[in-house]
Amino acid sequence: MSNLVVIGFPKVEEAEQVRLELVAIQEEHLITLEDAVVLEHGSDGHVHLRQAINMTAAGAMGGSFWGLLIGLIFANPLLGVAAGASAGAASGALSDIGINDKFLKELTETLPQGSAALALLVRDSTPDRVIERLRRHLPNARLIHTSLSHTDEEKLKQQLEQARKQAEALRMA
Repeated sequence: MSNLVVIGFPKVEEAEQVRLELVAIQEEHLITLEDAVVLEHGSDGHVHLRQAINMTAAGAMGGSFWGLLIGLIFANPLLGVAAGASAGAASGALSDIGINDKFLKELTETLPQGSAALALLVRDSTPDRVIERLRRHLPNARLIHTSLSHTDEEKLKQQLEQARKQAEALRMA
């Protein structure tokens, strides 16, 4: 079962940087992400969702492959690619895997203008090692929302607070 964790940041650049670092950490098998979306409540009041995966483009690529294959079978590969890409793009645009966009937009509207958050759908993780790797971002981070049990959420808050204090002590030293 996956868990949703949303962490707030004062700037969108930091949320993007943490997402990139999490991708690298994922390659080390310390965390398994199903989705990672940067939420931005722009200073102009607009809400922006920065998805990790563009489903329309992914669908078009997959559809193009299948369309080409079917087109070759029926001796019209160009028509097959066009039809496959169209069908794939349409299905990709309609499929919303990961975190629900409506929920994310509503959550983003609650953020202070000019700030951002990182919404993570985490399948598996080693929280203490992930937090250790992200320590330099913790003084600015705050836990906004989770789907964790109350016990696990409290443990995460304690780990974040302990890491925040350690990061601040290192910064002052």
